[in-house]
Amino acid sequence: MDRREFSKSGLLLGAGLLAGCQEGNAQEKVTHKEGHYLEPPKNLPIRQFDVAVAGAGTGGVVAALAAARNGAKTMLIERKGYTGGTVTEGGTALHSFYNLWKAFPGVKRTQVVRGIPQEIIDRLLKVGGTSGHAEMSRGFGYDSVCTAIDTELYKLVTMEMLDEAGVFMAVNTLLTGAIVDSNRVRGAITDSRSGREAIYAKSFIDCSAYGDLAAFAGADYTVPNDYACCNSIGLANVDLERYIAYLEDHGGSNQLAHGIRSGEDGKVVRFNGGLGGGFREEARKIGMSSMITTVHDSYLMFVKCNFKVPGSVINRDDMAKAELEVRKRQAKAVLLFRKYVPGCEKAFMARTSPTLNIRRGRLISCDYDISHEDVIEGRHFEDDIMAYGFHDSAPRFQVKNGGTYGLPYRALVVAGIENLYAAGMMITSDHRPHMSTRNTVCCMGQGQAAGTAAALCAAKNCGTRDLPYRDLGDTLLRDGVYLES
Repeated sequence: MDRREFSKSGLLLGAGLLAGCQEGNAQEKVTHKEGHYLEPPKNLPIRQFDVAVAGAGTGGVVAALAAARNGAKTMLIERKGYTGGTVTEGGTALHSFYNLWKAFPGVKRTQVVRGIPQEIIDRLLKVGGTSGHAEMSRGFGYDSVCTAIDTELYKLVTMEMLDEAGVFMAVNTLLTGAIVDSNRVRGAITDSRSGREAIYAKSFIDCSAYGDLAAFAGADYTVPNDYACCNSIGLANVDLERYIAYLEDHGGSNQLAHGIRSGEDGKVVRFNGGLGGGFREEARKIGMSSMITTVHDSYLMFVKCNFKVPGSVINRDDMAKAELEVRKRQAKAVLLFRKYVPGCEKAFMARTSPTLNIRRGRLISCDYDISHEDVIEGRHFEDDIMAYGFHDSAPRFQVKNGGTYGLPYRALVVAGIENLYAAGMMITSDHRPHMSTRNTVCCMGQGQAAGTAAALCAAKNCGTRDLPYRDLGDTLLRDGVYLES
């Protein structure tokens, strides 16, 4: 479905709701038109909020927390039964809370993403759910730290935080449409086992990764399909010490970090588990990454298999074929570890992600498009909402001199719509800077900014472009966000 069709469907849903038609039932006359079924309009129950967030993934969790803590009555809509998104399903570690100081001797070590994202890490540390910010001793031209997490504890901790903040969590709930009046989103349509509902709000945030809400609302978008998708497995019953010792005896790992593992500090939490010979060749055929992170002694948290989807990542049938292909690859990956890796002879698949993880779905047009030069030159803006210093293409592309660049507020404001933000992997058209802005910790920072801004707009009854930046900047600073001066 293209942008015009999404826009049309959103308008029709709005028209049906406003018309107040009678709810359909089994006795209604079935209407067909040119090979289509004409669905009868219905009166939908309405829920009223200040802020509605679509997607409880990497950015959405932080956006909802920020909105609620700033006084907004907030709803978080998520199609799965838990929070986390790419953080819990598609990553290896969280990249990155720090600048790339280790690659540039003399550059100051600076934690550049703080606020709510760091609070999540603090909560995970208390329950043994993270390695902490483990400093890289090898491979620090890529990142200076490794922040590995326990996927299941991340879900629990973030859901507890949302509950404490008073966020209405609508999990197991599918976003299916938008109610649009001129250039303003009035509501979102959701479906769940409790039925179809209309969610009215003053401000909306799309953190769905696929850009579903923005598309339903009629925003301009493209679908670049310029990345491989992936699914990750957790590999259990691994003798990690034997595995690491074997690597050290055969050339060592080109990435290495020591942090907290199974409650003990100073243990290996990140390494490149690639081996030569048959393992490397067979791993290449199934798109398997051997970059390993873990916070447990006998468990590899993320082993990824990548696959470039033929067709489109927003096409159901194309993705169905890809889902099967990647699960075949995951089964082969387990056999490869058993065959070639000492310590993995009796390893088994203990976890998979429920769906393929995309690195980019729809690209949503916003008021500002971050450029390659903005990132690598370390540019900052008068309306910065965060600072960031990691680039997933390092060392080929790095932020100049181990510094940071700023993400401007305008980059989150969806073009042509008055009260909608886009946060996460949906912004930044150029693939090169997108290799920075799509990363998990950057998405978390974007989420805090979007949630804060949405709450302020709701309180002031103003649109996204009418919010004074000073009000936003002062609130972000108060809430612990680092803004490089």
